[in-house]
Amino acid sequence: MNKKKLFIDGREGTTGLGIVSRIENRDDVELIVLPDEVRKDKEARKKAINESDITILCLPDEAAKESVSLCENKNTIILDASTAHRIAEGWVYGLAELEKGQSEKIRNAKRIAVPGCHASGFIVLVSPLVRNEVLEKDALLTCHSITGYSGGGKKMIAAYEADEIPENLTAPRQYGLTQNHKHLPEMVHYTGLSNAPVFCPIVSNFYSGMLVTVPVFKNQLCSGATIEDIKNIYKKAYDGSMNIEYTEDFSKNGFADSNTLSGTDKMQVTVCGNEERMILMARYDNLGKGASGAAAQCLDIILG
Repeated sequence: MNKKKLFIDGREGTTGLGIVSRIENRDDVELIVLPDEVRKDKEARKKAINESDITILCLPDEAAKESVSLCENKNTIILDASTAHRIAEGWVYGLAELEKGQSEKIRNAKRIAVPGCHASGFIVLVSPLVRNEVLEKDALLTCHSITGYSGGGKKMIAAYEADEIPENLTAPRQYGLTQNHKHLPEMVHYTGLSNAPVFCPIVSNFYSGMLVTVPVFKNQLCSGATIEDIKNIYKKAYDGSMNIEYTEDFSKNGFADSNTLSGTDKMQVTVCGNEERMILMARYDNLGKGASGAAAQCLDIILG
């Protein structure tokens, strides 16, 4: 078998380690690993990027841009897990379920932007409704997203897993208070909405998992649309998907848990409520379908 050479720039971070754990037993890739003493060295990274068939970037935005600039090999495929290129011209969005033909776009692309964790749930819920003209493009939406602390990276993980954690970390904490969260541009761009939602992300004291909810009033839907129409759109949109499934009701005793899919790369979508007020919901692992798992899914598509 002709193995593909894979380099992960930033493999020691949370997302990078998650990707490594997903590919370490594959026999179709050969991982390029830099020694610790040079893993941040620019020239060593440049050499690895250009020797690779596929490079995955698990870096802050500016560092990711630098790594892309180091690539001179026209055949090298780059998957960027940062925010830097998610709506950039020439980059394909790495959400295979975005619309029909998106997997093929990913398979043929040289530059692929891995979706953001919060954004993935919002886009999966809203995009098919806008596309099927059930939700108005100019709808003014709110999005709540509760996530495990692993999404905050090594420093946040260490803070939550310390022997004694501060009192303020024991309860859920809302952030993104300025309404300038870095996921908002892709949330607008890939749903077709005219306006960014009021976005309320919340981090809580559990390792991984995510629950994204979008409340919708009847008057925000196109004339005559019902909750059953939304259910049918989700069923059709994600029929046959290996990673996303419509679930009629994933609550237990009136509660929707946010960490049920922790440790998996799956996503469940549903809609609950009534004809006047509905709640669109997506549940998944913020490191699974929302980060490392999303990158691994793109890699699967590239490798066929």
